[in-house]
Amino acid sequence: MTVTPKRIVALKVAVWLACLWPLIGIGIDAYRGNLTANPIEYILNKLGYVTLVLLLTSLAVTPLRRITGLNWLIRFRRLLGLFAFFYVCLHFAVYFVLDQELDVMAVLRDIPKRPFITVGFAALVLLIPLALTSTAWSIRKLGGKNWNRLHRLVYVSAILGVIHYFWKVKADLREPGIFAGVLAVLLGYRLVTALMERARKQRAATPQP
Repeated sequence: MTVTPKRIVALKVAVWLACLWPLIGIGIDAYRGNLTANPIEYILNKLGYVTLVLLLTSLAVTPLRRITGLNWLIRFRRLLGLFAFFYVCLHFAVYFVLDQELDVMAVLRDIPKRPFITVGFAALVLLIPLALTSTAWSIRKLGGKNWNRLHRLVYVSAILGVIHYFWKVKADLREPGIFAGVLAVLLGYRLVTALMERARKQRAATPQP
């Protein structure tokens, strides 16, 4: 299935609007006074949730492209990944500015003290080099293989993000369980396709009798 350049532009505009809508929704809730009794926690939870949704959606692009044959889907993977990084940065900014009131020492004490903060911060740190090297120039500079190796860190970051969510909620584990299930499917698909590709290459390299 081919998609015209105009259709791609329209789809990108739609993706932009969809990705920005949660942030707009938080603004609307703030304007209406609907941020609950603990507005900081409400905003943190919303931003963290959206981060995981976007991160897993970006990871789902390649499997969907391979299964459906819709190669144009790959055009949206980078955009979704960068929006995930944008939201996780907002998530940390709210924690640092509003929750910890710009107290660097308090943050440094909090990160190792609370395990869910530790893994969440690690997930953020792992996404930084991926966001910085998301350009075509970076791919050329690093080389395709090195770039791909580096960007596999996104799976580690996603795993840490899901663990962060599990440890944060503690009681109702349904939502983090759904995220974990989706991530397990995506990781399983990647593992199976990698093993199949390796087996195919081994068969191709084996001399035929």
